[in-house]
Amino acid sequence: MLEPFLRRLNRYGPPSAEERAALIEILTPPAAIPAGHEIIRQFSQPRNSTLLISGTVGRLVTLKRGAQQITALQVPGDFVDLHAFLLGNLDHSIVALSECLIATVAHDDLRQITNRYPRLGRSLWFLTLVDAAIHRQWLAVLGRREAVARVAHVLCELYVRIKDVGLADDNRFELGLTQVQMADVLGLSAVHINRVAQALRRRGLVSWDRHGHVQIRDWAALEELAEFDPAYLQLEGRREP
Repeated sequence: MLEPFLRRLNRYGPPSAEERAALIEILTPPAAIPAGHEIIRQFSQPRNSTLLISGTVGRLVTLKRGAQQITALQVPGDFVDLHAFLLGNLDHSIVALSECLIATVAHDDLRQITNRYPRLGRSLWFLTLVDAAIHRQWLAVLGRREAVARVAHVLCELYVRIKDVGLADDNRFELGLTQVQMADVLGLSAVHINRVAQALRRRGLVSWDRHGHVQIRDWAALEELAEFDPAYLQLEGRREP
């Protein structure tokens, strides 16, 4: 059940059996979360960090007048709010965008285990740095790409991230997002997202149904349209110096 997370953790160099056992021990039993549930409220001070086991989670910023922007998408194997361990106040909410399965770890336990196993602490730090790289890439995509390229880039990225943890193959994956949610990710209207989805279908690039099932028909063409380069995802990993 924790295999997606352990596969991601291996990117920094596989943890020892003792480190793995210690980390697994402090995780709570998995809990089911319904779609739409706010796991953590914006401006709260969480005392736990959340590991996503299955489903899709978004980081959501809500403005004073109610407008919302999904600033990040988390896939299975992601610690969705590990940065809250050090930041204290969380400047965004964490929302289940689909039905999810999560486990949590208390910050006190996380502090003890990273003090005891410094290399494990650096591995978790590595994961937060990859999250930051994804944020930078999204800034460039949202600020400098047309709508069709934005959508193509998100589809490419999510497929690669989900495949990396063993949950997608044969250019097929579960998007875990409605078109309305995709609109909140990309700063577009749901109507615009629908038009883009139809355009991608007409060009033979993807099949994308209303349930969120995506089949990439022409990876090379979709990748070229998105100008997608997965280097920022650090899939080659980072070995311990």
